[in-house]
Amino acid sequence: MIQSSFVDNRSVFFKILSDDQIFEIRRAAFDVLLHTGCKIHNAEARKMLIQAGAIVKDELVKIPEHIIEACINTAPKGFTIYDRDGNRAMEVEGLKSFYGSSTGSLFTKDSITGEVHKTLLKDIERGARISDALENIDFVMPMGSASDIDPHQAEELYEFEAILNNTTKPSVMLSYSIIAYEMVYEMAAEVAGGLDNLREKPFIIFYPEPITPLVFPSDVIDRMFISADLCMPQIPGPVVQIGVTGPVTLAGGVTQLIAEALMSVILIQLRKPGAPCFMGASFAGFDMATGNICLGSPELSLGIIALNEVEKSFGLPTWGTAGGTDAKTLDAQAGVDGTFSILSQGLGGVNLIHDVGYMDNSMICSAEMLVLGNEIIGKTKRFIRGFEVNPETIARELINKVGPGGNYLQEEHTLNNFRKELWMPSLLTRQRFNEWKSAGAKTMERRVREKIVNILENHEVPSLPDKVLEGIEKIKRKADGQYATK
Repeated sequence: MIQSSFVDNRSVFFKILSDDQIFEIRRAAFDVLLHTGCKIHNAEARKMLIQAGAIVKDELVKIPEHIIEACINTAPKGFTIYDRDGNRAMEVEGLKSFYGSSTGSLFTKDSITGEVHKTLLKDIERGARISDALENIDFVMPMGSASDIDPHQAEELYEFEAILNNTTKPSVMLSYSIIAYEMVYEMAAEVAGGLDNLREKPFIIFYPEPITPLVFPSDVIDRMFISADLCMPQIPGPVVQIGVTGPVTLAGGVTQLIAEALMSVILIQLRKPGAPCFMGASFAGFDMATGNICLGSPELSLGIIALNEVEKSFGLPTWGTAGGTDAKTLDAQAGVDGTFSILSQGLGGVNLIHDVGYMDNSMICSAEMLVLGNEIIGKTKRFIRGFEVNPETIARELINKVGPGGNYLQEEHTLNNFRKELWMPSLLTRQRFNEWKSAGAKTMERRVREKIVNILENHEVPSLPDKVLEGIEKIKRKADGQYATK
């Protein structure tokens, strides 16, 4: 038998930057940290940085290269995120991409009526439940910022509870206060059966955000330190709006973000060597004509993928934003925007990609856009998976057996392989026109809404044990009491 060399399942990826360009941007970012520096509005952090050898004058901190290299060396180069039930969910490493929902918007587009209203807690519950049912949504964020939570209550705890009760998938959380930040971890530990269990199998990632350009508020650093002390994964996420909070040139924006991301890693690793963290910086497109953030700009994904390539040269996991749209309805623009960003960032190998479901320049969270995004992600994952090349898939003997003029429908080879080889849509129509018309001539928007109704009526999420629910309620009451006395 002739021995042949086969490439097994070569995946489809691309690169934007050359190795030389990555080197130039790295060197420029090192230069920014040494000669421009960052404002560090946290006395404890400044003291720590002085001890490490940083140059500190008032709140301005400049970082020599040897500190950067030492901190990069101690940062884990990948880690595993689990689901609520302790099952392995996401191996965050290499070129593996995982997609999650949008978050934090003040407004929600009702998935049934299409009306836009201020986000309510029930919208976050619905968003989590719908996310749980969508096979290509890998992690869940609170879809919006609930407007119906009393200001004297810890909003994040109610939103995290909504996620815990409506999905088993991992969660990524924003937080607006130190009290809530700590108590969300208490809630997560209650679910995991203790803090040690949570550290062993983390299912929550926090997302503290420095302020571009090059500013690290004291409370943001405090949050980084809390996650670091617990050895819990975190995504420090500075965001540059090109031409506004960073240079309008993409190379300049990437350079500034790399400097900010490195500063975040330095703070975390000096506090707790080995604490898991992302190089989590990200781009926001900006429209010079309207003054709005634009999610559909090609520059957003171009910048994120380039940023990802430089970050990967340090070996650390990366963060992206895709699956949103500047459109106001589920129209062709929404499909174009969502597809472009989801496909391109998947091809770039960005690790955690959030914001699937944003509409209206990120001002609205939309379950409709989330469901459409799920379909796009499925198609993208199939494309990126490529195909296997081996004797079975080449099917030389089968081709010879069927011969000229035959067909393959009745062959066992077809039966055994078509499900894994051929992606099947759940929303995109492949009917002939007359069949489509006879079935009601349903638009994409109508098909999406029908899918949402079906999920809300039929999808069941396993309930947490009563003892855990009681523990969560006690933590909420404790947090509310502390807020009430502030």
